[in-house]
Amino acid sequence: MSNPASKLPIVLIGGGGHASVLAEILLTQGRDILAVISPDDVSQRSVFKGITILEKDEDILNFDKEKVLLVNGIGMMPQSGFKQKINECFLSLGYQFETIIADSALVSRFSKIETGAQILPMAIIQTGAAVGRHSIVNTGAVVEHDCKIGAYNHIAPKATLCGQVETKNNVYVGAGSTVIQGLSIGCGAIVGAGANLTQSLKENSVVYPARAVIKTNS
Repeated sequence: MSNPASKLPIVLIGGGGHASVLAEILLTQGRDILAVISPDDVSQRSVFKGITILEKDEDILNFDKEKVLLVNGIGMMPQSGFKQKINECFLSLGYQFETIIADSALVSRFSKIETGAQILPMAIIQTGAAVGRHSIVNTGAVVEHDCKIGAYNHIAPKATLCGQVETKNNVYVGAGSTVIQGLSIGCGAIVGAGANLTQSLKENSVVYPARAVIKTNS
């Protein structure tokens, strides 16, 4: 990547599990993390050892927007606009967000990864696919050929989107779920963990898989 901005140091928002994964990716790639922004105690997370911990989002304003890039490490939950609200606040102030691609992710050079997207370890992005702004393709998820992923999506661990699936903004595709080829998923829709989606979804729809009933002999 020839963009000089990609070498700027990082300020990481959030100190939980998702932020920890992103921090390890960045450190493995030799990036400098100047600070972690977290109101919670992160002292037990060894990945943050030696990094300055700040408690308030406003502390970001102490960093020159021309000399740092932000990474939002807050996990993205279904139909929660919290992460987007934070991003848009700092974007409006002139800050920019880094795009994260783990070294172990398989990302086609004929795909498109937009600014602020996060592609986690062992994820696969195939030829012709596009991942929208600030979307997460989580560990081991598969985005097959010619899929179009909207902004602020979360494709959870081990989810599979078969070829030519299109998702609008703010879609959540749960862990281990499968979306068959050619479907469209409307804005704000949720595909529950473990579901097999075989028809397109309108906006704000929710699909859950069948639940097993466990009986015990008394």
